[in-house]
Amino acid sequence: MLVRPATPADLPALLALERESATAAHWTQQQYQTLFDSNPPRVLLVLEEESAVQAFLAARKVGHEFELETIVVSHHARRRGAGTSLLRAFLDMARQSDVHAVFLEVRESNAPARALYDKFGFQQTGRRSRYYRNPEEDAMIYRLDLR
Repeated sequence: MLVRPATPADLPALLALERESATAAHWTQQQYQTLFDSNPPRVLLVLEEESAVQAFLAARKVGHEFELETIVVSHHARRRGAGTSLLRAFLDMARQSDVHAVFLEVRESNAPARALYDKFGFQQTGRRSRYYRNPEEDAMIYRLDLR
C-alpha cells in the first residue's frame, strides 16, 4: 500500500469511491475539484494498491487546526489497514506543521470509523443533533490535540 498526495488525475477514482460508500460525504464533482485548490490550505491523500486508488482522505486547515473532512475506503480495502495507513500518514504530516489539533464529525452509527479515531487517541468532545441527512443522524465530534 502506497500513501501519496492526490493529483487532479485522481478525481475520477475519488468520485467512484465516494459513490460506492454510503457513509461518505456526498459532494458534487465541483466540490471535489476544489479540494485541489490551495485556499484554504488542504490535504488530500490517496492510498494506492496494485496501481489503483483504494482510499482517500481530505482535510482542510483552519487556523492552527485541521478539520478532517472525510476518509473513504473502498469495499475491497476495508478491514485491511487502509484507513489506518491514511490517518497515520495525515497525522504524521500534521504533527510536522504548525497545527495544534485535528477535529472531525462522524456519524454516530459509523462504528468502524469511531473505533479508528479512538485507536489514534481522538477524544469525543460533543454531539451535533440531526447533523447528517439521508438518513438523518447525529454527528459525534472528535478532537485530537497534537501539542
